[in-house]
Amino acid sequence: MPTDADPQLPILTRIAEALERMSPPPASTLEPTGADAFVWHAEWETLQPVPRVNRVELDLLRGVDRQADQLYANTERFARGLPANNALLWGARGMGKSSLVKAVHATVNATLDGAPLALIEIHREEIPSLPRLLYGLAGSERRCLLFCDDLSFDMQDSSYKSLKAVLEGGVEGRPDNVLFYATSNRRHLMPRDMIENERSSAINPSEAVEEKVSLSDRFGLWLGFHNCDQDTFLAMVDGYAERYGLDLDRETLHAEAKEWATTRGARSGRVAWQYIQDLAGRQGKRLD
Repeated sequence: MPTDADPQLPILTRIAEALERMSPPPASTLEPTGADAFVWHAEWETLQPVPRVNRVELDLLRGVDRQADQLYANTERFARGLPANNALLWGARGMGKSSLVKAVHATVNATLDGAPLALIEIHREEIPSLPRLLYGLAGSERRCLLFCDDLSFDMQDSSYKSLKAVLEGGVEGRPDNVLFYATSNRRHLMPRDMIENERSSAINPSEAVEEKVSLSDRFGLWLGFHNCDQDTFLAMVDGYAERYGLDLDRETLHAEAKEWATTRGARSGRVAWQYIQDLAGRQGKRLD
């Protein structure tokens, strides 16, 4: 046996440290407890509980009835342990994509007899840590809905490859207790000029484009959101005004709402909500 003075001791120590680094990591479980929603922090390998989720009620979302029905059915099946698809909600800004995910999560949970679904938000910049997050959640008994808002990739970004692998194509695949929902303004999660640039500059254009756009194919459920017309916009305003008891006659309410939308150059659920916040502030009412 070597002694403390033995010159071989540092060598043995380095060998032991190297073997430790090469050994597989210990089994790790991220258990989402104490809340219905969490935020993933990759740097600390932790799930931060969210005591109060910023969301609106499902029946307040107007102009997205078909999308709401499909997403609710998909989520409810997953909550009951049945097969369900990863979902991509894409399209016009401010039309309720992220609001719908949060509203459906809350509505499904209200109907469950067992453990509620955990909604776990992963930020766009932490997508490369997704395999570690899935590895930790695979050992949890709770069913988890991963959610990435405003997901997209640019020309220099290669992290989309890790997302492709964990959604469907990896050796282990997605854990049975995890489903992935994402929202994006882009149908293929990448700007059109990026796809066209690949097509024009690559040696084999079709293969280069396929590599990029095949990411969106990993989502079995695509839900498109489009700019709303004036009637839908005013229905959104009416729904919010009634729900929060805002006192303004219908004609004036609509006139103000249309002017508000004109000054912002758009009609959307977000613009309707911003107008309602302004109106409630003027009337001294809280939107609780």
